[in-house]
Order: sequence, then C-alpha cells, then structure tokens
Amino acid sequence: MLPDDPEARLNRLIQAATPAETTHGGGRMIWHEWGSGRPAVLLHGGAGSWRHWARNIEALSARRRLLVPDLPGLGESDLPPPGTDLPGLAALVAAGIAARVGDAPYDLVGFSFGSIIAGHVAARPGARVLSLALLGAGSLGLTREPVPLLSIRDRRGEDRVAAHRENLARLMIHDPARIDAEALAIQAWNSDHARYRSRNVVHPTALREALERVRAPLSVIYGEHDAIVVPHMAERIAFFRERGTEPLVIPGAGHWVAFEAPGPVNAALLA
Repeated sequence: MLPDDPEARLNRLIQAATPAETTHGGGRMIWHEWGSGRPAVLLHGGAGSWRHWARNIEALSARRRLLVPDLPGLGESDLPPPGTDLPGLAALVAAGIAARVGDAPYDLVGFSFGSIIAGHVAARPGARVLSLALLGAGSLGLTREPVPLLSIRDRRGEDRVAAHRENLARLMIHDPARIDAEALAIQAWNSDHARYRSRNVVHPTALREALERVRAPLSVIYGEHDAIVVPHMAERIAFFRERGTEPLVIPGAGHWVAFEAPGPVNAALLA
C-alpha cells in the first residue's frame, strides 16, 4: 500500500483495534479499542464516527487504553430507540462505557456533538469521570454565526468529492492545504454512514446546562479559526474562565482541531 493512500492509516488502525459491541435499547453500539492503561473514552462529532480521531489514536494509545465508540445512529452503530432525548442518549452512551470499563474511573473527551454528549455523561449522578476534555464545544448559549453546508444527497463522482471538500472548508478545516485525501475519505465514509441528526436533540444551551452539574476537572480546546466560534472566541474564553478553566486555543486550526493540529491536541490530552 502506498504511503499516501488515504486508507492506509485507517486500515492500520482497524487492524490494530480490539473490536467490541455493547447493546442499547435492542440495538448495538460499536466500539474500537487500543492500548492499555488508564481508560480514556473519545466521543466523535456529529455525522461522524471513531474516524474523527484518526490522527490521535496512535499517540494517545501509546500511554492509555482508548475506548472509541461510534455514537448511536452514526458510523456502524444502530439508531437509538425512537423518541430518545439528549439525556437519554447520554444514558445509552454511559451504559456502554460502564459495560466496557466496569467500575474503573476514566477520562472523557468529546468533540463537537460528542462534547455535548460527554458533558451530559459527566453530569450524571455517580459518574466515574476523572476529567472532562471538550474540543470545539458548542451549545453554550453564546453567540454563533450560521455555517451553511452543501447538500451531497444527489451528487455523484467528482461533484460529490468537491462538495465534501467545500463542506470541510466551511465547517471543519481552516487551512485548505490540510483538506487532503485522508480528510476527504473520512468525511465521505462518515457522511455515507450517518443516519442520526444531532440537531433533533441538541438545543442552544444543551452543554451549558450539563456543565453546571459536572464536578470533574475540565479542559477545553478550540482551533483559533473554529467556524462555530469565530468571530466570538473571546466570549467562549470568558465563559470558561468564569468557571475556572483556561481554554487552549490552537493557532491556525479550525473546528476539527484534533485532525488539523494533532500534535498540540495529543500533547494537551496526554498532559
């Protein structure tokens, strides 16, 4: 396989993973696990899968046991039961985590939609969350500019690839040079397998409300040019400072900061 093959890293990760399944409401949640040591759970973003962490897994699993699910209705996991609300979705994920780690305490990391789920998991009574890290967090009740995306439903071939590239540029990745074959492959696979719309359960203050009940130490990471934040980054920084957390803002990166700037993100999470 050629070094620049966009599937090379993903195939290597899949081959190195320990696959697992947990059940939720009669369906399955699919997990991939790597490494050993203190457990860390990584929750991906909306319309995503474990592949959102493709550039972080090798570095993090060298020192930790990583548990990375496909959230219900996304990736290879089955849809949640009809009518499941946001706390209910968090309960499904929390039950899956408990099934994998038992009573062991764990660190919890969430990206975008996954940060909202992570906040609600950490806010649950008796949660054994040692620390909570949020990347590209929204739903804080703060000002946000809309980010319109192209529909890919009826596009084919190069037109579909171009639409994926444009959507990555609008929402996920700041530097166009970093929208490479791997980014496009992940975006296409995630999009093709997404059956759940997070907007059905998320409201503008969904994470803010959960954070009021979280007792675990909190860390926050944003890309400097995160499309769901700019030009209101100062408002986010002030919000978290008021709650005793100094956000890490990574220069030159956008919303999918863990992919666009894996080095600083990996170092921050391991720290």
